[in-house]
Amino acid sequence: MSMEKLPKRNFREWTLAELDRAFKLTVLDTSPVLEDWINGQAEISPFEQQALRSFQTLLKTHVYDWNETELAYNFIGPLMTLVRFSTKEFNFFAERPLSAVVDKVEMTGRPDGIIASGFREPQQPYFCLQEYKKEKDPEGDPAAQVLAAMLVAQELNQHQLPVYGCYVKGEVWHFLTLEERSYAISQGYLASRQADLNEIFCILKHLKVIITACIGRAKS
Repeated sequence: MSMEKLPKRNFREWTLAELDRAFKLTVLDTSPVLEDWINGQAEISPFEQQALRSFQTLLKTHVYDWNETELAYNFIGPLMTLVRFSTKEFNFFAERPLSAVVDKVEMTGRPDGIIASGFREPQQPYFCLQEYKKEKDPEGDPAAQVLAAMLVAQELNQHQLPVYGCYVKGEVWHFLTLEERSYAISQGYLASRQADLNEIFCILKHLKVIITACIGRAKS
C-alpha cells in the first residue's frame, strides 16, 4: 500500500490569509507574551550607542537602494552581532534549511536567520526567525514567510514554548509571537529613527535573556 503523499509548500509561497485558513490561525491585537518581550528592559552601553549611530547613518544613506542581501550584510547582520547572539549553546544561523510537517502539510524553507541551540549547526530553533526584505518592491509576503517558519519551529519544539519572530522590510521592523494557533504582530519600529532603533536593540537584547533562561530551564 502506497503512503499518501503530503502537500509540500515553501515558506515563500504563503500569504497571511492562506496561513490563517490552512492552519485555523487567529490573529490577536496583542498578547501578554508579545508585550512582555517588547517591553523588556535592557541597558545600552556607550559603545553600543556609538555603534548603533554608525549603523543608522549607513542605513539612512543607502536603505532605498540596498537589495535584500545588502540590507542584511550592512545593517541587520552587524546589529545582530552587536547583541552577541553567538554563544557555545545557541547561535544566530543564516539560511539554514528548516522543515516539518504541520497539520499534514510539509512546510519547508531557508529562513534568512534563525536563533537555535547548537554551536556549529542549528539543533532546536528556540524563538526568533527573521525575514529580510528590501524597502522597494519586495518579493512575496515577509510577514507570512516568517510566520510559516515559526509554525515549523513550533512543531519542532513540540508546542512547548511560545515562538518569537521578526520581519524586516527596509527600515521597518515588526516583531511577532506565536502561541498554539494564535499570533500577534507588533507595530512597526522605524530603524532610521533613533528612539525606535534603541527600542529594536533592547527588544533583541531581551530576546537573548529569554533564550538563555529557556536553555537554563531545559538543563535543570
